[in-house]
Amino acid sequence: MTCKNCDARLRTDYLYCPACGAKVIRNRITIKNLWTDFLERYFNLDNTFIRTLVHLTTKPEVVIEGYLQGIRRKYLNPISYMGIAITLSGLIVFLMVKSGDAINFNMLNNGVTTKYQEKLMDFILDYQALIFLLFVPMMTIAGWLCFDQKRYNFAERTIIFIYSLGHYSVIIFLPSILLLLFIPEQYVNFSLVAMLFMMVYTTYVIVRISKSRGIALFGRLLLFYFILLVLYLGFSIFLPLLLLLIGELKVEDFLPPQ
Repeated sequence: MTCKNCDARLRTDYLYCPACGAKVIRNRITIKNLWTDFLERYFNLDNTFIRTLVHLTTKPEVVIEGYLQGIRRKYLNPISYMGIAITLSGLIVFLMVKSGDAINFNMLNNGVTTKYQEKLMDFILDYQALIFLLFVPMMTIAGWLCFDQKRYNFAERTIIFIYSLGHYSVIIFLPSILLLLFIPEQYVNFSLVAMLFMMVYTTYVIVRISKSRGIALFGRLLLFYFILLVLYLGFSIFLPLLLLLIGELKVEDFLPPQ
């Protein structure tokens, strides 16, 4: 018999192909073996996803710098990890839409919601994955301008923040789901806490990877978040202007309702 993935010759007792490492599949797809494959792939204690999840929490520099230095099989690669994170965040958005009016997006608590706020929130929910991914280049630019001791190039710094943001998204998935299922009215308050957690975890990753210490590290972190804030404010201004240009928003949408 031959391997269906690389066409290498296989003995009949092989469970895995010695050439490409793919599992030898002999049975037709059933619900049972789909479920078994899912459990083995994502929840086996020896699985790269579990190992990546645990080590990004306890020693992120080992995962991230290991990948940058060529360790590619021990941990889940950053694109796959971010893909899982985006998939999970899609489920969160689905529950947010289902929760409907139970979630109060009026941050000013003035009881007035403009058409602009409604349309902007609809756009953000529709394109949440893309908007979330935009944080990666913003953080990469900020890190590139602030931390240069290890001479990582732009692509390598991008990997650092893909792992960081992907892990943040995976970690907040469970509490987000529980809140949306049982107390959705508290979700906006939780999202503010989650943003703070994102900053704390990103700081933790930077501290573990950076060679700077003491006052120098503190100053670089302040500069990092200042640049990130400027980029975020720039994006916050650019997005409504873009929606105006493409016709998704109109000038009268900014006016308070009658």
